[in-house]
Amino acid sequence: MPVQEKQWEDRVKNLLKAELKRKGVTYAQLVGLLADQGVMDSEPNIRNKISRGKFTAVFLVQCLTAIGVEAIRLD
Repeated sequence: MPVQEKQWEDRVKNLLKAELKRKGVTYAQLVGLLADQGVMDSEPNIRNKISRGKFTAVFLVQCLTAIGVEAIRLD
């Protein structure tokens, strides 16, 4: 994997982790919040996706919406 791609994955992973922490949402709670939106996934699967930093933009937006993030800063 090119170094630059890994850097982008890390950046997105850290962005999502930071928002979860800011909102005080655990992975277990995220599973429930996603389920409320009709997104069915297990806690271990979500934990693995986020720790690897390999997930779709759709998953990112689903998570951010589920935890009530209305805006993100990229700088």
